[in-house]
Amino acid sequence: MYLLELGGEDDAFAAREAANAATGIERIAVGLATAGSVAPERVRGLAYTHRASDLVGRTDADIDSAVALLTAAGIDREGTVAVRARDVRGETGISTSDAERALGQVLVDRGFEVDLDDPDHELRAIFAPLDEDENEVSESGAGEAGVCALGWLAVESTRDFGDRMPTDKPFFQPGSMDPLLARAVVNIAGAAPGQRLLDPMCGTGGVLVEAGLVGADVVGTDAQEKMVQGATENLSHFLDSPEHAVDDPGDWDVCRGDATRLPLRDDAVDAVIFDAPYGRQSKIETHALDDLVAGALTEAHRVADRCVVVADRSWVTQARDAGWTVEETFERRVHRSLTRYVVVLS
Repeated sequence: MYLLELGGEDDAFAAREAANAATGIERIAVGLATAGSVAPERVRGLAYTHRASDLVGRTDADIDSAVALLTAAGIDREGTVAVRARDVRGETGISTSDAERALGQVLVDRGFEVDLDDPDHELRAIFAPLDEDENEVSESGAGEAGVCALGWLAVESTRDFGDRMPTDKPFFQPGSMDPLLARAVVNIAGAAPGQRLLDPMCGTGGVLVEAGLVGADVVGTDAQEKMVQGATENLSHFLDSPEHAVDDPGDWDVCRGDATRLPLRDDAVDAVIFDAPYGRQSKIETHALDDLVAGALTEAHRVADRCVVVADRSWVTQARDAGWTVEETFERRVHRSLTRYVVVLS
């Protein structure tokens, strides 16, 4: 069993993304989930999961309970250790320094040497409040203050892509999706080595870049030649350049094309992802925008059996009319006048 430390303000969204790297996910408190298994390489590419740890156990969110849990636990590790405690969103009121000292003393008493700079093993002690919206959390047996979960760190998300901004690409256009969200949606779509993903409205290629960086093969089309050239420049920069490319990026191709009449055979790709034009910002008339998105959803259903749509509205009616089943819809607030919807289809 593994402990997942989720990031961001929407745990449901983070848990959905984590499903591309873990199985049997169950949210247990704010910012925390457990998983039956994890794929370490995929965890490293997640946007909204910070770490996965081998779960020791969970108890009430107080230091005495955490000490009792660790004291009773079997420890099959050798080498130096360190304890890192965290109070999720600062809501449990736990002194993390006191928790680290108390848990560290348990390890010292059991014969371990502490190395705070470069330990062989890191014990994570995460204190988190209960999530009132999750019934399974409130029934977990934790105290009213919340949950404490202990785990030995197994793998961390690299998250270097989170430091990039849309303006860091060689070719940039206003309104480009930020790399963190782009990485999350490609993971939700199942991006991984051996998978082929299509973005039929690829714009500057941000989604394709993130999918390629986690090893998926990517195909992009766009109606504007300027965007095709720009996306080509960006993909070459991030996937082909030794300075930026990962060890084994996916193959990629971009061409000019109409999202409502894709130049692809049936079932040509594993998943489709697209960032639909935004009504208030788009120069496309309302009826034409409706036809564009509806047509794109119909074509996406022809060439793939999974789809993730990002837009300023849900488009669920059009998705169902195109033959899709709506699995989940998430709302991601960007700023006061813009909320992005992420719609997961199968």
